[in-house]
Amino acid sequence: MTLNPRSFLYAVDDKAVVTITLNRPERLNALTFEVYTELRDTFRALANEPDVRAIIVTGSGRAFCSGGDVEDIIGALLGKPIKELHEFTILTCDLILAMRRCPWPIVGALNGTVAGAGAVIAAACDIRVAAESAKIGFLFTKVGLSGADMGAAWLLPRIVGYGRASELLLTGDFIDAKRAHEIGLYNRVVPQDRVLAEARGLAEQLARGPSGALATTKQALEGEATLDLQTALAYEAEVQARLMQGSNFQEAYDAFRAKRDPKFI
Repeated sequence: MTLNPRSFLYAVDDKAVVTITLNRPERLNALTFEVYTELRDTFRALANEPDVRAIIVTGSGRAFCSGGDVEDIIGALLGKPIKELHEFTILTCDLILAMRRCPWPIVGALNGTVAGAGAVIAAACDIRVAAESAKIGFLFTKVGLSGADMGAAWLLPRIVGYGRASELLLTGDFIDAKRAHEIGLYNRVVPQDRVLAEARGLAEQLARGPSGALATTKQALEGEATLDLQTALAYEAEVQARLMQGSNFQEAYDAFRAKRDPKFI
């Protein structure tokens, strides 16, 4: 499948890793209607792309993403009828849903400031590698909107807990990378010039892994949040038994016996 988005950079390497780079550095990679639409469509398409095994999302310049563009989105939405506003908010939510439904692991390479919608996109990644400069803020209440935007009130408590999520979403305040790492919002914090390399190393490690098992793990982490223990155990027993019939389970055994690295599919 050939994807040619116009509003951001898109590349696939020989390790089956896709890199999506938000590319409006002069606007701190602020989102436009086109960027939202193309990101949604890209993640939807990647969900059905068997030659992709992991995805990196990053930004160019000194910011990861500063949220919706003040003029191109916020200014453009003022005075619009409710139907058009609702169409827009559905679009933003559909992007997050596409990221979470995409079976491939998504690594956020947060190269700088992470704000507003950019913070929710980061939260929708499976793993976040951040620069020391990557302060993060869910700014929605600062502009008179609900902190529960684009799934933030669903995602964030599952990452940092209810109390910390409440503080971040209600105040809209920035926290620095050190604090974000302390509360578990960032998985790793590294020097600025190491962000992409660290994220790429992690993505390549995941890309070498058993794709079906990783996709099942991602699905379980999300789906089991709403299950009681007995139902969750029954689900895990069923999907694990199915994976035991797969070629990757056999390959892991054969590789162990042969004292070599497994070659998963």
